[in-house]
Amino acid sequence: MPADLVMNKVSALEEIIPLLCSPSSHVQLKLVDGTLTDIEHNTHFEINSESIPIFANELSGDAQIQQQHYDQIADAYANNLDYPHTKEYLQYLDGVLSDEVGEQSLGICAEICCGTGEAFDLYQSQIETGIGIDISTAMLSYAQKKHPKHLHFIQGDATALPLQSNSFDTVFILGGIHHVPERIALFKEVFRVLKPGGKFIYREPVSDFWLWKFLRAIIYRISPILDHDTEAPLLFAETVPLLDDAGFERGEWKTCGFLGFCVFMNSDVLFFNRLFRFIPGIRAITRWSAKFDSWCLTFNSLKRSGLQVVGSAVKPITNPK
Repeated sequence: MPADLVMNKVSALEEIIPLLCSPSSHVQLKLVDGTLTDIEHNTHFEINSESIPIFANELSGDAQIQQQHYDQIADAYANNLDYPHTKEYLQYLDGVLSDEVGEQSLGICAEICCGTGEAFDLYQSQIETGIGIDISTAMLSYAQKKHPKHLHFIQGDATALPLQSNSFDTVFILGGIHHVPERIALFKEVFRVLKPGGKFIYREPVSDFWLWKFLRAIIYRISPILDHDTEAPLLFAETVPLLDDAGFERGEWKTCGFLGFCVFMNSDVLFFNRLFRFIPGIRAITRWSAKFDSWCLTFNSLKRSGLQVVGSAVKPITNPK
């Protein structure tokens, strides 16, 4: 490898190399001749031309399926987030998330299943150093190009993270948990990489309301964007016990999004939704719909009936013996 290319890779990665490890052995990695190397086990991980470390040789079977799927739909995924009504409704969902995140420093932060880096978009000024992880190199390419230098992106499996234990103050997953069938493995990995007292914050599709469960059972099978074999929205009764089993202390579980979410946030599966961008005043219409959805979920009978859940969990601070 040319010396100038090696130096560029060193410069781009030197800040985060101490935070990386081999996914299987958890041994600290070193940069040797332009590759990340687990010297103890003679294992090497390539770095692509965009300075994104590639851990493809240690992806699970499920992760490989997801990688192929999201590499194919990366362009469509990015386009679906760029419609004015989608952006407007996202402001409501982001507001609910920000109530949980707060305005304090997030320290050293990881965004797992990051896609194009949604959490980093929202909170980059609160992050000291950030590492985004996804299995799709196409998604990571989008993320790498639009974020500042203190935010880095690597390819990796969410159930075998190439991240050092006890190293992160905050971990985000926004729309990634429902892509992972082995959720206890995912939660245990998040727990492992968090520092004691570190916070796990997530926003995910949830189907505790019977109508959403019924509709999603259909939509997940007919949409080319979704993969019903590997994706499943969260359920409170399944998710919270797994977080407990992973060792977390319980935090928030608040649902958001209702009827308006179905209309304005589904351009990937409702093709007519894409035409809404031509409707005069669509942002104001969407804003009103979001307020109506928020009001609906104030009723006790509907508190867990939203289409999205914003949740959190904390890794306990254990007292030294």
